Amino acid sequence: MMAIIRDFFRPKEFTGYHMLGVMVLFFGTIITVNLVMARFAITTWTGLVVENTYVASQEFNEKAAEMKAIDALGYAVKLDASDEGFFLDLTDRTGAPVASDVVQITFHHPVGQVGDETLVLTPRGHGRFATGEVLPEGEWIASVTVSDDGETVYKRAHRIHIRADGTLRQ
Repeated sequence: MMAIIRDFFRPKEFTGYHMLGVMVLFFGTIITVNLVMARFAITTWTGLVVENTYVASQEFNEKAAEMKAIDALGYAVKLDASDEGFFLDLTDRTGAPVASDVVQITFHHPVGQVGDETLVLTPRGHGRFATGEVLPEGEWIASVTVSDDGETVYKRAHRIHIRADGTLRQ
């Protein structure tokens, strides 16, 4: 019995085939993990923020000035949703309702560009705008643009979540 145990634990010769096996397993593991991570990176986020970064960098100062002018107006929006549609309340600094010509919301999925949707809301009076469209459940980025007499008076992106019952969680 002791002879069997001694033979089992006796050092064996480490050959080139053993080394080949170790190298294949080591680098195979690394390559497999890299391929899995690369696949997840490609399929979960496009990485696209703007179509052309050079053009976006050239327009930065203009957009910054536009945003400062919009901020100076002090407008605020409150988004709401139900199974009847999507609603927006537009107010000024004092909380008074603001009338406007055009209210447009573009809904983007935070990941990818599939299923993006643009809605034009109609005025309902007292700074309230609505549409009968109901969004599917999920995470959305709502890019709100409010224009009055052809001039943009409010432009912001809001991250929202539409629940299964159509209500909104901000």
